[in-house]
Amino acid sequence: MATKGTAAKSASGAAMSKYDVEVEARLKALEAQAHAKCDGGGGVDLARIETLEKRLQALVEKVAYKLGGDFYV
Repeated sequence: MATKGTAAKSASGAAMSKYDVEVEARLKALEAQAHAKCDGGGGVDLARIETLEKRLQALVEKVAYKLGGDFYV
């Protein structure tokens, strides 16, 4: 004897299996975590960039000194 179940509905209104409901819940949880930290890509750390530029400049000067050249960088 078959019984009528009450399947969950997707956003489009389509019936979803129990597995689909679980997967949808996991996906929503992952998306919430991923988007919680997102700042739109505009978070540039200028202090870190300046520090890296100074370190690069020091390395270039060191290499130029070891090569014995008169390099301007």
